Amino acid sequence: MFLIIILMFLLSNTVTYANENTDDPYTKRMELYKKVETLYQIPWYYIAAVDQYERNIRISRKDIPKAKGWTGIYFTKEKWAGIINPNSEDTNPLTIPLFGGLGADGDGDGKADRFNDEDILIAFSNYISQYGIDEENFKIGLWNYYKRDKTVSIIMGKAAIYKNFGRLNLDAHAFPLPLRSNHSYRSTWGDARGWGGKRIHEGTDIFADYGVPVKATSYGIVEMKGWNNYGGWRIGIRDINNNYHYFAHLSGFSKEIKAGMIVEPGMIIGGVGSSGYGPPGTSGKFPPHLHYGIYKDNGYTEWSFDPYAHLRLWEKQEQIKAKK
Repeated sequence: MFLIIILMFLLSNTVTYANENTDDPYTKRMELYKKVETLYQIPWYYIAAVDQYERNIRISRKDIPKAKGWTGIYFTKEKWAGIINPNSEDTNPLTIPLFGGLGADGDGDGKADRFNDEDILIAFSNYISQYGIDEENFKIGLWNYYKRDKTVSIIMGKAAIYKNFGRLNLDAHAFPLPLRSNHSYRSTWGDARGWGGKRIHEGTDIFADYGVPVKATSYGIVEMKGWNNYGGWRIGIRDINNNYHYFAHLSGFSKEIKAGMIVEPGMIIGGVGSSGYGPPGTSGKFPPHLHYGIYKDNGYTEWSFDPYAHLRLWEKQEQIKAKK
């Protein structure tokens, strides 16, 4: 009863519905995350990372519905009510736990509604808090919930990004090369490639002079930095939208860049080069250019998609900004 009173006090003024409109969803989400943090002592950026991860996979998959409320976390009927519950639509917060369900009443209205934002966040927090709220135990809780190492890694990366910047609105982008550089590119995604076996080109080649600075295109975390026989010196950056930005054939890296580092749009990460197509140090087998690719993770697998339209948009946005 005491817990219900606390929940009603903290969350009673934040009941939201799918048909509500707002010009600033980030503010509303942050309010929810902060209130959950107050109740469970789970850092807001952990909850925000989980919420954003699930929002992203719901956009990229067809087997689960798109998010309609403020939150992105999705519970199936079975997970919410309990797989052995004879009533898969059970909303009674007292009977749901009897069948192993995770559903909870987060706003104190007496119902455990799996489409109610407060109920969803409280249900997930109830589950995750069983393992602990420190980083290591939170990761254990995530693994037991998702049963996928990569998902845990992506969520913890998002949490680090949110913690670093202290806000949710991190959707800005930058064109990967300076506008003043003499560069050219076209859509080359899907073209045939022969070196190393038959394969397709999973990106766009941006040709420029050797050593031209290469910039991070998004807010993100450096997941990978090193050598690959195909891509040469390369960097992989994961953004908050489950996109993996891949920069290859670099001439080298910026001194401060390292795996696990948080970056923002426009930060210099390396230079245009012609490395790759051989063992470490191989270079000069093709004209200098940046290979830029984007990969999407949907919770099951990861695939590449054509970045050309995004590059054109980001370049245009920077041109407009420069004129202003």
